[in-house]
Amino acid sequence: MQIGPYTLPNNVVLAPMAGVTDLPFRQLCRQLGAGMAVSEMVSSNSLLWGSKKTQRRADHRGETEPKSVQIAGAEASMMAEAAQYNAQQGAQIIDINMGCPAKKVCNVMAGSALLQDETLVKDILHSVVNAVEVPVTLKIRTGWDTQNKNAVTIAKIAEDAGIAALAIHGRTRACQYKGSAEYDTIAEVKSRIQIPVIANGDITTPEKARYVLDHTGVDAIMIGRAAQGRPWIFREIVHFLQTGSELAPPDTQEIRDILLGHLHNLYAFYGEYTGVRMARKHIGWYSKGQAHGAQFRQAVNRADSINEQLDITHTFFEQLTNREDIAA
Repeated sequence: MQIGPYTLPNNVVLAPMAGVTDLPFRQLCRQLGAGMAVSEMVSSNSLLWGSKKTQRRADHRGETEPKSVQIAGAEASMMAEAAQYNAQQGAQIIDINMGCPAKKVCNVMAGSALLQDETLVKDILHSVVNAVEVPVTLKIRTGWDTQNKNAVTIAKIAEDAGIAALAIHGRTRACQYKGSAEYDTIAEVKSRIQIPVIANGDITTPEKARYVLDHTGVDAIMIGRAAQGRPWIFREIVHFLQTGSELAPPDTQEIRDILLGHLHNLYAFYGEYTGVRMARKHIGWYSKGQAHGAQFRQAVNRADSINEQLDITHTFFEQLTNREDIAA
């Protein structure tokens, strides 16, 4: 999988997710096998570039290359400025968000709302590509709604504009995350353009990854929600694609160690107040399906300090390990 001058170690990519794919999570997923990790979206509004939240999102210190940063907006000139700003901050790939279905994004005609205006899409893509020396990629959905699937048209516009790779989520904007992702549109796009295509949506197992690659003929797959609380999914998929055999899942002790390492990185990145709060959702995802997980999550969500959160987490995993020892 090649994007501009960058050869990825494999073709399994972490999807950009707002509030999730911060630097600690991107680094963790790279360590556990992701071939590339895309940042959560950064607004193209230059008034926000000085905000603490935006500065964190543009923080790539120590990040494994290539560093891919997603930008969102609805004005070509502002998007071009945002691309230049992030490239100056260390972004090696600029990714354009035309796939987010969130109302607050679409209401300002950004994200997947842009799919309704093909002329504006063309203007934005050409402006961003011409503004920076680094490769520019694009994330879209199959269309605005099921009656207006224009992914093939958008893909051709992207290719003509010089976009280096195209990621497609197999749903329309109107579908949000409901129902099942469909891959026939992605397969059609792949057959109509020459640039690399990445399939996204409902890829939750190594077997599904293999199916999507075979069915669509795409160059790579992108994992989003399935990596929440399960960042080792990348190594499982990569192993299956390379060998055809399933990798053993992590045991309780390894899950504990991965989670604790993740927590410490969150605390270091955000500081205690924000770090503890950002950690809550990740702890919830890691503990999903574990015995007494609901009680554990309730306790964690009440914890206001690093020490308290860590103590509760250590105790929970000790109890899990003890139960396993007794059962054995």
